[in-house]
Amino acid sequence: MANIKSQKKRVLTNEKRRIRNREYRTALKTHIKRFNLALDNGDTENAAKALHVASRQLDRAASKGIIHPNNAANKKSSMASRLHAGRS
Repeated sequence: MANIKSQKKRVLTNEKRRIRNREYRTALKTHIKRFNLALDNGDTENAAKALHVASRQLDRAASKGIIHPNNAANKKSSMASRLHAGRS
C-alpha cells in the first residue's frame, strides 16, 4: 500500500472500477452467448433481437472504456454477418 494519501485513494477507486468493469464484461459475454445460442438453434427472429441488445451493450461498453471501440465494432460486424448468412 502506498504512503501518499492520493495514491491510497487511487488504489481504492481502481479496485471499485475493476470490479464494475468485470461485472459489465461478464454481462456482455452473456448477451453475446444468447445471440450465438439463438442462432445455433436456428431461431433467427430471437437471434435478431439478441443482436440488437448485444450491439447496444457493446456500444455502451466501448463508450465507457470497458472495451476498445474497434473490438466492439469487430464483434458487432461478425455477429451481423453470421445472422445474415444464417437467414439466406
